[in-house]
Amino acid sequence: MRVDLNSDLGESFGRYKLGLDEEVMNYITSANVATGWHAGDPLVMRKTVRLAKEKGVAVGAHPGYPDLMGFGRRYMKLTPEEARNYVLYQIGALYAFTRAEGLELQHVKPHGALYNALVKEEELARAVIEGIADFDKKLIFVTLSGSKPAEIAEEIGVKVAHEVFADRAYNPDGTLVPRSKPGAVIHDKEEIAERVISMVKDGGVRATNGEWIELKADTICVHGDNPKAVEIAKHIREVLEREGVRIVPMKEVVR
Repeated sequence: MRVDLNSDLGESFGRYKLGLDEEVMNYITSANVATGWHAGDPLVMRKTVRLAKEKGVAVGAHPGYPDLMGFGRRYMKLTPEEARNYVLYQIGALYAFTRAEGLELQHVKPHGALYNALVKEEELARAVIEGIADFDKKLIFVTLSGSKPAEIAEEIGVKVAHEVFADRAYNPDGTLVPRSKPGAVIHDKEEIAERVISMVKDGGVRATNGEWIELKADTICVHGDNPKAVEIAKHIREVLEREGVRIVPMKEVVR
């Protein structure tokens, strides 16, 4: 069995530092690098890409809403044309740095509120995926496991990585519990590890009401802005490897 470990990185901005990028990068296989609209800036982007190259970690673009003050976690109403071009623009920005460093751009994972909106709005999801296809259909689109955007991507001809979340609670419909609700984010590393094993080996996890949700786990997200991010990432990797699961970059899982 194989699975990818990803994390949202490069989310510092100017003088403000966010996340434990250097430490987390030791345990993941794919990095979702902020592209400057919800977080990140040109200096941070290049530094993060260089760090990924040094650590042997695959790089993907992490585009979001144009919302630096809200960290991309506030919903915005976009037209399909806006969504398609906003995503294409942000992919191009990161590509400039991966090309400069001699790295391949592996994937695209929308950020925050945009990621969640795609699950509910088919027209928006189609526009975002078309923006990815405009750039390169070989890029892997990362989306919530089993969601409608995955079907749309397959229809368009874009590869899909079904993503599960190590430290987030799930609603019975397979969506993530909003961060504003109690218990949405799980902090206990042993509970997180148990859920990860369940997702990868058993193909699902228990929702907040105890119902079983079937999930396909191509890639597992470990949040880099979690205060215990390094400890959790290290523990997840150790537990998975102990269970005989190979930790590999996304492109080796999704073919």
